[in-house]
Amino acid sequence: MGYRIQDVISCLERLAPPAYQESYDNATLICGERGAALTGVLCTLDCTEAIVEEAIALGANLIVAHHPIVFKGLKSLTGRNYVERTVIKALKNDIAIYAIHTNLDHVANGVNKRICDRLGLNQTKILQPKRQILNKLVFFVPPTAKDGVLQAVFDAGAGQIGEYKDCSFQLEGMGTFTPSEAANPHLGERGIPQTEKEIRVEVILPTFQSNKIIAAMKKAHPYEEVAYYLSALENENQEVGAGMVGLLERPMDELQFLDYLKEKMNLSVIKHTAPKGGKISKVAVCGGAGIFLLSDAKRAGADAFVTADVKYHEFFDAEGQLILCDIGHYESEIFTKELLGEFLSQNFPNIALYLTKVVTNPTSYR
Repeated sequence: MGYRIQDVISCLERLAPPAYQESYDNATLICGERGAALTGVLCTLDCTEAIVEEAIALGANLIVAHHPIVFKGLKSLTGRNYVERTVIKALKNDIAIYAIHTNLDHVANGVNKRICDRLGLNQTKILQPKRQILNKLVFFVPPTAKDGVLQAVFDAGAGQIGEYKDCSFQLEGMGTFTPSEAANPHLGERGIPQTEKEIRVEVILPTFQSNKIIAAMKKAHPYEEVAYYLSALENENQEVGAGMVGLLERPMDELQFLDYLKEKMNLSVIKHTAPKGGKISKVAVCGGAGIFLLSDAKRAGADAFVTADVKYHEFFDAEGQLILCDIGHYESEIFTKELLGEFLSQNFPNIALYLTKVVTNPTSYR
């Protein structure tokens, strides 16, 4: 049995859950049928008419793009601009377009990690971790059922903290209850007060998976009525957020680093602030428009901040504390297609998978 488009989407959403995209974003299936049989996947940074034509020529009916072709709402499809023409061409040729945008920016193995890898950065971590995306689940379970219920919540996605899985806190205590005459108790008898040993279990989980994990806990739990608490946490999630920062294998002179940056990112030009006369050791990065992270890069002690789309007056905000490098939006994210291609090839080794050969960069240099 062959794969369907939904199979690829589900896999991509395990890499970068849609819940992690920014509120303004449109990381989703832009057009096409999820249930359609998959004939091939084309990975790209942007989706344009030329990309759709390339997919047609290759026989691929799913385009996976980093940038959503439909970013703002469409009120008509008349072909009056490149966005409408691209969508119309895709629909006419039964080609689905899926966008995986700021959610892929925000995960630890996403766009910014790929930039760090290109630059050979070590000890990488999220530059601006997200808050309020973690919950804590507390539930009570008899000792004999504890392992089974705990494994169920782990399998559903709870208990992952960085590189550690199956994380929990457990405390033994006594639970009291009196089953009503209409109850069907697992322990005790109707109408008789009961005292039983119970384990209090605490686990951390992604907020967007709360309902799924609670359902798994209830299904595995022996009690007719399960006592549990779910609370929101203010903690930073160190695995989800904007930008990354890491260390070069060895410190470099500033001009040496700029040459190194050009080489590793295949750049013809870099727009940057004046050298400070120091060494570059710690480097912060953000694919695309990342100037909003400048203060975070400074606080992290970065010697250089590599991003794109920096406005004239924003270069002054570096204030000589680091080298601010604008390498271009396309240039900073073009290797995302390789990231997507490698991830999909690992999970779908037998599908027809392509990386676009079309240059979609709308800017040129002389």
